[in-house]
Amino acid sequence: MRAIRSGESALLLLDVVEVLERNSVAYAVIGAMAAAIYGVVRASMDADAVISLPPHQLGDVSREYRAAGFRTELRDGEPDDPIGAVLVISDTHGNRVDLLAGLRGLDGGAFTRAIEVPFQERGLRFIGREDFIAMKLFAHGPQDLSDARYALAAAEILDFGLLRRLTAGFGPDTVAALEKLSP
Repeated sequence: MRAIRSGESALLLLDVVEVLERNSVAYAVIGAMAAAIYGVVRASMDADAVISLPPHQLGDVSREYRAAGFRTELRDGEPDDPIGAVLVISDTHGNRVDLLAGLRGLDGGAFTRAIEVPFQERGLRFIGREDFIAMKLFAHGPQDLSDARYALAAAEILDFGLLRRLTAGFGPDTVAALEKLSP
């Protein structure tokens, strides 16, 4: 375990990723850590990632984290929830990582478009910019829309065709949100 105090969820994420990689589970960091990559720096006490496992397979991974000394909580999404399930992993210091599985509308290519960013002498996979913006528009909370707006403004290169296709996968409300933000 890398974390030695509270406020080190990013270090806990490194431990979490090791288990995912050992089990050949594709992942992409999302949330505040990904927002920082795309120009929006904000505080967050946890780290988030989307994973390629279907929700019904989270129990196996959860047992592996518990065996490694972490606390886990598996939360199944409601039928109308866009998130199939969340596996919450925490340590004795209160650090937390949320692994989202079965995100409705997420394009299957998101994991191959993820970018590797160096962190603590290793690489972490972060959600690609277009996928990040589409996910934020889909979430559509005030902070999410702000993150999407900043990520769009900071983009030197952006594949608008891909972004339009990705937002369409999340539904008409997400497409409408993109149209409001597009130049």
